[in-house]
Amino acid sequence: MQAVPNVVREHWPEYLMEAAGLGLFMISAAVVTTLLEYPHSPLHGLLADQATRRLMIGLAMGVTAIGLIYSPWGKRSGAHLNPAVTLTFYRLGKIGGIDACSYVMAQFFGGALGLWLVSRAIGKAVEHPAVNYVVTTPGPAGSGTAFVAEALISFGLMLVLLMVSNTKSLNAWTGCVAGALVAAYIAIEAPLSGMSMNPARSFASALPAHLWTAFWIYLTAPLIGMLLAAEVYVRVHGAHRVLCAKLHHHNHTRCIFRCGYRA
Repeated sequence: MQAVPNVVREHWPEYLMEAAGLGLFMISAAVVTTLLEYPHSPLHGLLADQATRRLMIGLAMGVTAIGLIYSPWGKRSGAHLNPAVTLTFYRLGKIGGIDACSYVMAQFFGGALGLWLVSRAIGKAVEHPAVNYVVTTPGPAGSGTAFVAEALISFGLMLVLLMVSNTKSLNAWTGCVAGALVAAYIAIEAPLSGMSMNPARSFASALPAHLWTAFWIYLTAPLIGMLLAAEVYVRVHGAHRVLCAKLHHHNHTRCIFRCGYRA
């Protein structure tokens, strides 16, 4: 087993890539949501229907996710961008403990830094109640519904990602599938929970908004849903069918994980 300093010294570029990836995702989320939801934005006036605006936000964030996964940094780090994803791959034995802890810390830090930077650039528009730092809170149906919804969408995302990323003929499309699910979830599920699936993403918004309403949902439900998806996948296909912790392995960048593709 490698010593902690050695692992960190060798793998720190991947940690920074994870931080930057979620930071960029939060910047995109804040900019797009402000353009479409801030009452004084021209786009808000052009698109009066809330469902249409939510669909546009979903499409923009889906494209953002796809871009990050297929970017040079995403190809190298694996583009988890989500502590629940990282911890699920840790449970599956595809990522070491030091790397898993470092990824999670990088994701929380990167998401918070990205939203802080964009809030400095946008100014008061991102503070407006219609935007409110793109914070995630339960919808009118309540916390129970939000918890179930978050767990279900997280379960669905991880199960599909495991199926696609571990199928040789489909692996190259993993990023597109992930982006399509993100877009669909925002358009359809967001009224129930705000559509997070990501503890670091919700933390990044709650911190400047000082709004921690039912924050426990966003810490627990995504991880529970993804771990259940991993359990289902392993029981059906076997642990040996989980080849790597990268979402997209159809590339030639280095891999720091316990990678089955090497075999």
